Parts: sequence; C-alpha cells; structure tokens
Amino acid sequence: MGLDFVPSASLPEKVRGTRIDENRIAPLIHFENVGLRYGMGPEVLRDLTFDIPRRSFQFLTGPSGAGKSTLLRLLFLSLQPTRGLIRTFDRNIATIPREELPMLRRRIGIVFQDFRLLEHLTTYENVALPLRVRGKDELSYRADVIDLLKWVGLGERINVLPPVLSGGEKQRAAIARALIDRPELLLADEPTGNVDPPMARRLLSLFLELNRLGTAVVIATHDLSLMDQVDARRMILSQGRLDIYE
Repeated sequence: MGLDFVPSASLPEKVRGTRIDENRIAPLIHFENVGLRYGMGPEVLRDLTFDIPRRSFQFLTGPSGAGKSTLLRLLFLSLQPTRGLIRTFDRNIATIPREELPMLRRRIGIVFQDFRLLEHLTTYENVALPLRVRGKDELSYRADVIDLLKWVGLGERINVLPPVLSGGEKQRAAIARALIDRPELLLADEPTGNVDPPMARRLLSLFLELNRLGTAVVIATHDLSLMDQVDARRMILSQGRLDIYE
C-alpha cells in the first residue's frame, strides 16, 4: 500500500538535521559487546554489537518485553550499560561528564509512545518548550516553530490544546517537538501504536522525508505491516539479543 501523505511545507532550514561532512565516516552510535542488567537480576540485553550509521533508517522490533524501550534508553543516553562500549558522536559515553550529557542529548530527538504533551499548553507552546526552558527569546524561534508545525500538517492547530487533538495530531506534535533542536538522530518508540492504519502511513511518510533530509531514524515497533511498506534495515531483539537484517 502506497504512502499517501506529503508534508505540507518544506522542513525549515534551521530545524533540519545538522549538515554532515561526508568525509567523516564514524557512525553516530557504536555499540560493542554491550550488556545491561537491573540490579542483581539477569541481563535484559546482552552482547549487543552494532552501529547506527549517519543518515540511516531502521526499524527496531521484537516481541513485548524483548528490551526495545531499554535499548532506546541506552541510545538516548538515559541509561548506562552494565558492560561493553558505547560510543555516541564518536565519544565513549563512560568518560563523558554527567554535566555534558544534556548537551549531547540535544543532538538526539525522541518521540514517546504516550506523546508526553503538557495538556495546559497549546500545540505551539508544547513544541517550543525545549527552547523556552533554556531561556531562549521567543522572537528567535517563533517562526521556526510555526514552520515546523506546518511541515507536520498542524499549521491550523497551532493554538489548540492537546485534549482537543486527535491521536495522530498528538503524535505529529510530539514529532515536531523532537525535531525542534535539529537532531542528528531521531528515536521513535511505537509511534503508530495509538493511531489507525491510514494515519500510521502518514506518520511513516514524515519519518521517511525527515531521513531523506539527512536525519538518522530508529523506529521501535511491533507493526509488521508498517515495516513491510519500506525496504529498510531491521534490528530484531529477542531474549536480550539482537539480529540485524540489512
């Protein structure tokens, strides 16, 4: 089934993925023999070795409880592995001072399954929130936020509160918020889990267009029909181990 949604405007230059020097060949993220356990329990992830290349597109899948969300947390630098090496933006995360982690996370956007929009803020205010909390002047970002909302098809919903938005609109607002910091990598946790198939296709087209513009994308999903629409790399987690099909 074809993808039938085209973003309603060009992605603003200021919120596109950072331009990459093609001569830099290091992947965005490199895992080598990574394992993770909680407390004294068994390892929930073990012996993971893989790269997330620049400008790449991949699905992360596997049965419920396989560790997809845990792996996303490792990718987002919100967890430290129990063992093994993770290099993010060519830096060993074990040696990165804690105070530098927030700056690195700004280079990674994340879209949560439950949206995590603040219900007392408008669509515009939710998307602008990461910039606002850092004390940026609204005049410096207002046009970018509006252009980004138009790009995800929410140009007419800028001043609407989340309870009024549909599931697909909430997800697109969450995608816009994840993009406002111009990430080099976008992580999406079950982004189509709460929408119907037509909206799932529209969301997938947004991710594909974003990838075409230079951002690497990892979509965690159990939706086989969604994955079958795109010839893309598949990372399959099962019982804590990862198999990759290019």
